[in-house]
Amino acid sequence: MATYEHAGSGQGVAPKITLYTHHGCPYAHRAHIALKELDLSYEEVIVDLDKPREPWYLEINPRGLVPTIKYSNGILNDEIITESAIVTQFLADSRPSHLLPASLSSPTAPLVRARINFFVDTWNTKIGGYFMKILAADSKEDKEAKSKEMVEAVKKEIEPLLKDANPFFGGSEELTFAEVQIAPFLLRIYAMANGEYLPVSLKQGLNELPNFSKWAAATMKKESVTYIWDEQRVLNRTGELIQKIKANQNK
Repeated sequence: MATYEHAGSGQGVAPKITLYTHHGCPYAHRAHIALKELDLSYEEVIVDLDKPREPWYLEINPRGLVPTIKYSNGILNDEIITESAIVTQFLADSRPSHLLPASLSSPTAPLVRARINFFVDTWNTKIGGYFMKILAADSKEDKEAKSKEMVEAVKKEIEPLLKDANPFFGGSEELTFAEVQIAPFLLRIYAMANGEYLPVSLKQGLNELPNFSKWAAATMKKESVTYIWDEQRVLNRTGELIQKIKANQNK
């Protein structure tokens, strides 16, 4: 189990972490990947996302979202951290690792952090929105058109940023913070591009992008990415989500 050493104390302290999660949530999935890559032990509490949040959880996280972590390390005591990007950033910063270099660990570390953050921001702002747009599209033709738009956006915005992936971002041979943030969505895109939820042409188009396809394939093979992944369960929940979207559109 990984330890964190207090500055000046000389004593290793194993952090105590409680993860409030749901295995079907891509945002909570980020925290699972980070914890696995960091070799941090944790206690897991499953939050039912299919019903209103219970009062005990709203006391922990008033927004009712997952993931949330409760963290203690001998100095910090039962600190609550919420929101997936912040949770994973906190975990990555909690100990030295291959995911993200500490800001002052080397002269190049701030640049590496900036490059990773730009990559994740590019995905979130330029690519991420297409997923729900395609799912919610009314016709097959509209789904195909939006899928083509997504592939073109990935080609323009993401493909050049992966030119030195080896196989992970920035030439890394190990997973980085970039993959932690995006891997849950890669799994869902590739699983759902089966013609029922997303067009097969979406996966075909992405696979024609040499940098992206190599990077995505390597990312989706990692045990830290797949160990909580239940593809059929996620597909079933997606079908239910689509029905809800259509029902709301018809009101």
